[in-house]
Amino acid sequence: MDDDEQGVATKTRDPEISAEVREDGTGEISVDGVVERVERETLQEAGAAITSRIAELAEGLGHPVPVQVRDPEGVWSLLIHPDGSVDEAPGDTAATDKADEPDEAPADAAPTPEQPAKPEPAPDPVAESGPPPGLIAASAPARDRSAATLPTLDDLLAARHPVTAGPAERGVRVGIRRITFGAISPGPGRKEQRRRVQQAAVRRGFDGPKTIVVINPKGGAHKTTATMMLAATFGLERGGYTLAWDNNETRGTLGWRSAHTEHARTAVDLLHALPNLGDEGTVRVGDLDAFVRTQSTQQFDVLASDEDSASAASVDAASFTSLHTVLSRFYRVLVVDTGNNMRASNWQAAVTAADQIVVVSTIREDTAQSAAWALDALRSTGHEDAVRRAVTVLSEPDRKVDKDLRGRLRSHFGALTRAIVEVPHDAALVAGGPIDFESLRPDTRDAWLRATAVVADGL
Repeated sequence: MDDDEQGVATKTRDPEISAEVREDGTGEISVDGVVERVERETLQEAGAAITSRIAELAEGLGHPVPVQVRDPEGVWSLLIHPDGSVDEAPGDTAATDKADEPDEAPADAAPTPEQPAKPEPAPDPVAESGPPPGLIAASAPARDRSAATLPTLDDLLAARHPVTAGPAERGVRVGIRRITFGAISPGPGRKEQRRRVQQAAVRRGFDGPKTIVVINPKGGAHKTTATMMLAATFGLERGGYTLAWDNNETRGTLGWRSAHTEHARTAVDLLHALPNLGDEGTVRVGDLDAFVRTQSTQQFDVLASDEDSASAASVDAASFTSLHTVLSRFYRVLVVDTGNNMRASNWQAAVTAADQIVVVSTIREDTAQSAAWALDALRSTGHEDAVRRAVTVLSEPDRKVDKDLRGRLRSHFGALTRAIVEVPHDAALVAGGPIDFESLRPDTRDAWLRATAVVADGL
């Protein structure tokens, strides 16, 4: 081939184009290895900008160009035309979602013996994607089958809470539907399918008010963080009627981690006011407004523990029972933060009232040993069934985690409790002040949705 012919071949060769767009509105386009960065306010705006830029390239070439687009939901093979219209690439009827799938299934991802096998004959698409990172079912005896073929907790959620099909609501797929005016209406990727199953689990109806009790007798184990995150997720998904309650016999920190309101009244103030509000049957929901602290953005309320440093008041079992009886009339979900004294009568009363126990620990030796000791104590005092139905939440204390310790904790708590959910480290939760849910990373919110779905499935 002479030089002129080589020049023609070079000009007519289509460039290799790929793109990536992320939740924070950043992304890039790669054209034959040359990267062009994109920064917008939202993921959808970044997706639209990338599509527009590739359409310009297609116009210069005079024909549609194929492009691989990766978003948080997976990878799309698209054909982008010079006029900005988009088609799925020939031969690709759906997006691949390899980005969502772990490299290999966790070794401890086997179900408990009580968990049913994967529903047949049509496996749920969520189940096919395998367990999301951080969700590990309790250990079961070893079987001859590969761990990757065993059903997971996500399979159980999908079987109990199937969701109807519908167009994608997140990621680049939403942008595709918008810029094609609905001509292409791609379905949700596997990550979004899992999220919808988890949302269905959280939103399902209960047969009465439910009490979730968060325990670990050591400070710094993230009990209060877990209480706030579970309550916020329930509130956001269910539209209110959720209470986060600090059941510390003296002073707790739940009030400090919540948004401040016009008053600083606490559970002790409500307890003292109950006789003046009338008997249990005449207390009205509006009467509680003067005592709970509404978290309007996340649609849940907070009942703080005593914050008066000069107070000698203490909450006992009778106090807890009186408050619980009244509060259960107005809230569908009560998430109870507990103190560090397992021998306190109000601590024991909360465990007795629990529909679901959540034992929390950071991935540290000290907090994990405290959590294990608490479960041993519960088993030895007649709460064996509650421990077996409990959920363990392991929180990463830093970006770097001791993998050996993580494995040991999964093994230990997996043998004792119904499920283990791991939540990531997030700098927005470290400062100790009021939790700003909107400032949390998307993967943090997703992890707490998984945790709340697993908790809800035990109610």
